[in-house]
Amino acid sequence: MEKMSVELYTDGSARGNPEGPGGYGAVLRYVGPSGTVHEREYSAGYEKTTNNRMELMAAIVGLEALTKSCNVTLYSDSQYLVKAFNENWIENWQRKNWKRGSEEVKNRALWERLLRAVAKHEVTFVWVKGHAGHPENERCDKLATTAADGEELLTDDGGDLM
Repeated sequence: MEKMSVELYTDGSARGNPEGPGGYGAVLRYVGPSGTVHEREYSAGYEKTTNNRMELMAAIVGLEALTKSCNVTLYSDSQYLVKAFNENWIENWQRKNWKRGSEEVKNRALWERLLRAVAKHEVTFVWVKGHAGHPENERCDKLATTAADGEELLTDDGGDLM
């Protein structure tokens, strides 16, 4: 059986303050068996953290929402997230026992969780420089901002995922 193809757009927001509120947004888009396009949106509430951590959370929540193995194209404006995979950062960190220079890699637990989420799928990472021309990334930005401004979990299911 052929794997379903999914587009995943993500964004994280620490609102410009590493010690301030952080939230993440993810939009999953896929074509169902009947040919209908479905979308699901996710965001989550307040957490004191960094923007990079929120970028990881955005990717994780989108990938973990997929119940079956899929071909996933992940679009992110996070240079940190996309380059980690496209430029072999992860493999280098693992080879060095998760150390970079003399410091341990930050967010190791999150990276390991992301690696588990990625392992179930065929994932292609695409860096979207800013949001120009990508309205889905604008939606993710709004979801992330909403999450950073609030403390409640917001979920909008836009169709049956599988």
